[in-house]
Amino acid sequence: MAQHLKDREAFQRLNFLYQAAHCVLSQNPENVELARFYCFTQKTITRRLVLRQDPSVKRTFCKKCCSLLVPGLTATTRQKRRHGKNRFTVIKCILCGQCKTFLNNPDHSLWVDRDEAQQELQKEQKIVEHHLKNSRNTKPGGSPPPTPGAAQTTM
Repeated sequence: MAQHLKDREAFQRLNFLYQAAHCVLSQNPENVELARFYCFTQKTITRRLVLRQDPSVKRTFCKKCCSLLVPGLTATTRQKRRHGKNRFTVIKCILCGQCKTFLNNPDHSLWVDRDEAQQELQKEQKIVEHHLKNSRNTKPGGSPPPTPGAAQTTM
């Protein structure tokens, strides 16, 4: 259970850094370097603690220069049509020129948002809890502890 607490604190810190970057850019649009520092720190913490961020958060960062992509301020957003019907959103970082392309399909859903992903996560949690429960109930000798209601004989 201590691991969940550590992750919760880390996610709170990541949330603070993300909000701070947005706040810095909204108050002073010329202060891009401080926002980049916050985003770089967030990326470093995520990588060091091996955490997964929500895709909607990851899409707002430039992978090349770690700047926060705010349309009209640090990024340009365009709608393009490729391969006939398929529409794409192209986000280009103004600072470094890196482009990100996302499909505009209303029927498309991320795997994280699907029900199967949630069910698999629940199954993994149950397996981990089962292993933890069994490891606590087993003595070092390998035999499980006696049940409280069982009759014990002494000689």
